[in-house]
Amino acid sequence: MTTLFDYAPHPHIEARKAKGPPKVRDAAVQVHGDSAVGRFNRKVGLRITVIVGTMWAAYVFAAVALVSLPDNVKSTQLLILWISSSFLQLVLLPIIIVGQNIQAKAADNRAEATYKDAAAVLEEAKQIQAHLLAQDEVISKILATVNPKSATDPSSPPEPPGNR
Repeated sequence: MTTLFDYAPHPHIEARKAKGPPKVRDAAVQVHGDSAVGRFNRKVGLRITVIVGTMWAAYVFAAVALVSLPDNVKSTQLLILWISSSFLQLVLLPIIIVGQNIQAKAADNRAEATYKDAAAVLEEAKQIQAHLLAQDEVISKILATVNPKSATDPSSPPEPPGNR
């Protein structure tokens, strides 16, 4: 039996399957490189970000900023300067990192779900391909029954109904 279509999977499919979904480490290697210095910088940067990017760090920084508040309430200008330079910068930094960590985790979850969805769609497409091949076989058998000549030469046109 001849098939009407020869399925050839895209080479990216196997490469993607072997590699798996993207990881944070992949991006970190792109930024810092994979040398000893790059690995050290990644570890130090990640550790500091993990420590500073907590609400506990925000509370500690707020307490540190509040230590200098009594010296700065003497004038409106000093108070505004303290709020903008000490309090907001010290407290908002860890809070922003916390928010970014939450958003990054949500983005990672979405990316993982998208990867799994794409893998599922690929498997569905493979099932459709198998279904179409099965249909090709049945169609070929029907054609062979209707027109025996077409079984040996699929390019030959079917015989008109009156010539049988």
